Amino acid sequence: MDAIIEELIKKSETRIFKAVFPNTTNHYETLFGGTALQLMDEVSFICATRFSRKKMVTISTDKIDFEKPIPAGTIIELVAKVTKVGRTSCMVKVDIYKEEMYSYDREIAVSGHFKFVAIGNNKKPVPILDSE
Repeated sequence: MDAIIEELIKKSETRIFKAVFPNTTNHYETLFGGTALQLMDEVSFICATRFSRKKMVTISTDKIDFEKPIPAGTIIELVAKVTKVGRTSCMVKVDIYKEEMYSYDREIAVSGHFKFVAIGNNKKPVPILDSE
């Protein structure tokens, strides 16, 4: 079973790239924290869904670290990966990397964890993997 889970984790890793435009920044010309959280929730949802192939809902977030500001005019990459699997839930780690648009400079800017639960049509938790 562990080999199957490891393969599902590997196949479900999800990456999204975005350009940071002025309409997504605050008065300091850096990415709004709320926009970063929305993007992180979206990419983690896609990752959890790709992992389980079930209806997934966010049930919590864990510590979100805003390590570096993300200025307008940069490219960001969001990387989501399942880090823990329970009976009905999974934890997804999301890192946002920022890249200078016209150089190869790249560094981690934001990271956090999102917990998802698999639900059935009745909106009640169901086993995240069919083999359970």
